[in-house]
Amino acid sequence: MALKLFSRRQDTVERPGALPPGPHRGLEAADSLRGDENGLQQFVHQERYGRIVRERHRWAELARFNGVYQSALRIIDDRFGLVPEGFVALPQALNDRPGCPELDIETEPFLLARHPVTNEQFQKFVDAGAYDDLDLWPKDIWPHLIDFRDLTGYPGPRFWRHAAYDKRLADHPVVGVCYYEAAAYGQWAGYRLPTEAEWQMAASWRIRSSAHVMRRYPWGDALDTQRCNIWASGVGRTVPVTGYDSGAAPNGVLQLVGNVWEWTASDFQVADDQGRAVIGDMPLKGIRGGGFDTYFASQATSFFRTGLISLARTHNVGFRCALDANLG
Repeated sequence: MALKLFSRRQDTVERPGALPPGPHRGLEAADSLRGDENGLQQFVHQERYGRIVRERHRWAELARFNGVYQSALRIIDDRFGLVPEGFVALPQALNDRPGCPELDIETEPFLLARHPVTNEQFQKFVDAGAYDDLDLWPKDIWPHLIDFRDLTGYPGPRFWRHAAYDKRLADHPVVGVCYYEAAAYGQWAGYRLPTEAEWQMAASWRIRSSAHVMRRYPWGDALDTQRCNIWASGVGRTVPVTGYDSGAAPNGVLQLVGNVWEWTASDFQVADDQGRAVIGDMPLKGIRGGGFDTYFASQATSFFRTGLISLARTHNVGFRCALDANLG
């Protein structure tokens, strides 16, 4: 019998309104799959397209599965951008100055979500009871799950209420989630978090070519506060994940700089000026890109590295998902 770390309240919870119909709403063919004992209908409604594609053999015998499978592939193609193979140099010093040690890493082609995960998308994870699904969480994190609650004591992001987001923020990036919540969502949906090297490759676009070009920002080499949401942009809060399309990377991936910092799958490891490893009291994960309240413009670039305690649930950190290019 599954262990329940949270007692579910029986109160009636008003759920946020849905976004208007459109391409982002996903598959609408779920009702044609009535009686699917393997749960495909539920996966479609929850928009777990990565799981549908990667676990396609589970439903291969269903008469209508091929149509659902092809639709899931099209949705992934629409929501993810291909990042070509390339290489990055990760600064290894706490103070990133010219000539500081760097770690050169080659990156393979992969798919990166065009937008950070939104509140509306994360709601499906919460509604599915994922906080009670221990298979999604590392065993040593189980005792911490009791802390992953919202402002009213329900399991969910830190700033939600009654296990639901503010309906005005449906298409804003979800925040108030720690690294483990971001990773669990990725696993649940069939995706993963990008590594630091992958994130930097996507933002700097250092592809293999004779031009040997790399970008300080996804759109080019000059800061433009009209292309991103940082402190100097004057907004002072998150914006919808579809905003600032002029700041997109060449493959259409938006908001790699600004709006919210983004969790990566990589441990944050740096050294001081004497080459001694900087070790915190608790494990740190790399976060990238800067947020709406990032004051120093030098921190909102393709190259700036910093870390955050993996259990931190802050107001300005979200995440986006990645996929292997072969979808295997």
